[in-house]
Amino acid sequence: MFVCSCFGVTEQQVKKHAEDGACTPRQIASACKAGTDCGSCVRRIQALLGRDACPRRDLADRGKTVLSEIADLEEAA
Repeated sequence: MFVCSCFGVTEQQVKKHAEDGACTPRQIASACKAGTDCGSCVRRIQALLGRDACPRRDLADRGKTVLSEIADLEEAA
């Protein structure tokens, strides 16, 4: 199913970009342009991303410094 008709981006493509680390509609837009023309798909992209799949968002919600915490997570992996 298409999420972004302007650029022909599917739900599967958005989910793949999310799996690859895109956590926000802006990051999805950077990856595939979805949401950058008419904007009608941005809410659908937000819904697909959800709230619990992004470690950066979780850290930000807890008031942590996001960039340094991500570096710490990557070093630990």
